[in-house]
Amino acid sequence: MAAPPTASPGPADEELRDVQETSCCIVGGGPAGAMLSLLLARRGIPVTLLEMHKDFDREFRGDTIHPSTLEVLDQIGLADKVHEIPHTKISGPTIKFADGDFRPLDLSRLKTRFPYILLVPQVRFLEFITREAAKYPAFKLVMHANVTHLLKENGTVRGVHYLGPDGAHEIRSPLTVGADGRFSLLRRLAGFEPVKTSPPMDVLWFRLPKLSGEPEIVGGAFGGIGGGRIFILLERNEYWQSGLVFPKGQYQQIRNAGVEAVRRSIAEIEPRFAPHAESLSDWHQITLLSVESSRCPLWHKPGLLLIGDAAHVMSPVGGVGINYAIQDAVVAANVLSARLKSGRVSDSDLAEVQRQREWPTRVVQAMQAFLQRRVIAGALNTGQAGKVPWQLRLFTKIPIVRDLPAGLIAFGPRRVRLRED
Repeated sequence: MAAPPTASPGPADEELRDVQETSCCIVGGGPAGAMLSLLLARRGIPVTLLEMHKDFDREFRGDTIHPSTLEVLDQIGLADKVHEIPHTKISGPTIKFADGDFRPLDLSRLKTRFPYILLVPQVRFLEFITREAAKYPAFKLVMHANVTHLLKENGTVRGVHYLGPDGAHEIRSPLTVGADGRFSLLRRLAGFEPVKTSPPMDVLWFRLPKLSGEPEIVGGAFGGIGGGRIFILLERNEYWQSGLVFPKGQYQQIRNAGVEAVRRSIAEIEPRFAPHAESLSDWHQITLLSVESSRCPLWHKPGLLLIGDAAHVMSPVGGVGINYAIQDAVVAANVLSARLKSGRVSDSDLAEVQRQREWPTRVVQAMQAFLQRRVIAGALNTGQAGKVPWQLRLFTKIPIVRDLPAGLIAFGPRRVRLRED
C-alpha cells in the first residue's frame, strides 16, 4: 500500500478545510500558467490554477505578445478577440547611432498573418485568457492562494498545500506545474537551483505622457544612446512606455542623484522627449527592473514540472520572455495531454517537455548574452552611440539573411504550434 502524502517542511498545524483532487495543479497565474490552464481545460482535462495575488495587476510585467503567441491564439480561435483589447503594434525598433537612425530588424516582412509585436497590458491579457478558460467546466481558478509546501508520496510530488482567505486547503494531483515566475517558490521547495548569468545592465521603467505634435517613431519602438545610458521608447495608446538602461550596480548612485538626473539623461539622449520628461517629478513614478538571466539544469522531478520563468528567466532583450513561457505551455500541452487524460504522467514525459524547450531557450539566451556583451555593454561603458558597423548595415541589406533576426525574435529558432487531438 502506498504511503499517504507527506509534506515538505512547512506549516502542519492548520486545520484543513478540504482536500481537492484534479488532474493538473498549476501554481502561478502568469502567461505560462494561464495559457497551459486554457489549453488543458479546452481538452476536458481538469485543471486548477492557483494565483497568490488577489488580481493579475503588477507593478511591472512585460506586455509584448509576439507572432508565435498570436499564431497559437489563432489556432484556437482567439487571435481576433485578443486584438479587441486596446493595443499598439511594433514592427521593428529604430536605434539612433552617431551616423543616423538604424532599423536592425523589420517584422513586417515576415510570412505570417501577424507580422508585428502586439503591445497589450499583461493584466488585460491574463484576464482575457483566464476568462476564456472559465468557459470550460474543467477549469478552476483560485486567487489569493499561497502555496506553503509540496505534498509528496514515495518521493513523487502529489500536489500542494495552500492557504486561502478562508483557511488551509490541499490539492492532490498526478501533476503539479510550477509556473510561478522568476522567484518561484515551487522551484525552491523542490530544491532546484538555477544557473545564473550576469547581464551588464538594469532598467528604470516609467511612463511619459503623449503631448501635442508628437514625433513619429518608425516601427513603434525607439532606442538612443548617450552619457552611459540607453533610452528606450515603446508606443502605447495613451502614453510612451519608457526605459533608461544603465550599468548594473549603479542604481543607488542614480537613485541618490534623483529624478532630475533621469530627466537630464533623457534630454541629452533624445531632446525631442525633454518636454515629456518634465512629467517625472517623483521617484515613485519610476520602477527598477533588475535584469536577470538564468536557467535550471533540470526542470522536472516525478510529479512536478517547471515552465516559464520558473525554469528559465530571460533577459528583456527582444521582449521574448512572455512568448517563451507560452511556448513552454504549448509544448507541455502537446506532450502531456494524453498522459493526463489517462492519469499517468511519467518522469520521462516531463523530460520530453524540457528536451523540446531547452535548446530554443539556450539559443535565444545566447543571442541575448551576445547583444548584451557586444552592443549594450559597449554603449554603456563608452557612453557614446558610435556608428553602425558596416557589416551590420550590409547584413540587413541581403534579402536571404536580413530577416533571420526578425524571425528569431518573432518565433525563436523553432516554430511552436499546438497539436490538436
